Amino acid sequence: MKQSNVARRRFLQGSAAAAAGASLGMLGPWADALAAAASMKVLSRTEVATILVVARRTYPHDRLADKFYMGVVATLDDKAAGDSETAKLLSHGVARINKALGKPFKDASPEQQLAVLRGMQADGFFQAVRGTSITALYGNKELWALFGYEGSSYEFGGYLHRGFNDLSWLPDPPETASPKPE
Repeated sequence: MKQSNVARRRFLQGSAAAAAGASLGMLGPWADALAAAASMKVLSRTEVATILVVARRTYPHDRLADKFYMGVVATLDDKAAGDSETAKLLSHGVARINKALGKPFKDASPEQQLAVLRGMQADGFFQAVRGTSITALYGNKELWALFGYEGSSYEFGGYLHRGFNDLSWLPDPPETASPKPE
């Protein structure tokens, strides 16, 4: 019973903060993250914001909206909801990052953020966010075109005659590197 009261309270607090900030326009890019934090099962707003920035800093793609990085956060939240060890790992990881900086990770400069992340590359928290980011971002079919990936080639006979030796993405590829299609 106590856990459902906490979850309800967290939901109401997150919803109120997100609605107030969004209506005032004061939260800027964090409005979506705070609104999404309200729907999380386990992660707090601070944990959501921190993990979002860790994922973005670890796999930076300027053209990707935060909603795609929120997929990383949502996946980790789902794992944490089903596994108390994962919940503890994420909670302690966020606390260590923020303590190391003496302020919220999201408020640190990119250089400070990278320095902290480089120092914890072998840490379980970092590895959890890194591993989840790989699958949540690069396994997302909505993003494949942005990354220049055309998808599976198996059903088209493989890559041998469909881009295997195509280097047209280089600034000045040699003529022989990207033969004209037959």
